[in-house]
Amino acid sequence: MVNSLLGFFLKRKKLLVPTVNEGSGKMKVKEAMNLGVITISADTRPLEAFEKMYKEGVRRLFVMNEPGKPEGVISYSDLVGVLGSIRPTNKGTGSLEIRDIMSDNVMTIDADDEIEDAANLMLRADVSGLLVLDGEKPVGVITKTDICRMVAAELLVPV
Repeated sequence: MVNSLLGFFLKRKKLLVPTVNEGSGKMKVKEAMNLGVITISADTRPLEAFEKMYKEGVRRLFVMNEPGKPEGVISYSDLVGVLGSIRPTNKGTGSLEIRDIMSDNVMTIDADDEIEDAANLMLRADVSGLLVLDGEKPVGVITKTDICRMVAAELLVPV
């Protein structure tokens, strides 16, 4: 089988994703997602959240409530905006907590959904990543970067 380009990426437009392994159907989110979900509590201070992102090598943290349900998400760009406003004479952000700056609209997708659905949802919602659920349980994260890597790897594999 010869690899051929079956789709392409356009920012802010519908995203067409190549069918991976054409004979066996389209790739599922669970095949490309990052396993595990990096979380923080709503009362975490912005600097602590930023340090956790750096340590974990991620660009978003999910805020979970007590039963483990997603309550919010905080992104790297959200934190940079807040931390960038701190003056050198003001060492902290006062009483500011993640709950004050997080987005409470957590975009999710099921692990068994197709990659193309995840990509199009990210574009429509203007987000760079989705929380992946198995039923109601958070099991991973999929990002635009993950999808780009998956597509590039498929297109660059020698036949």
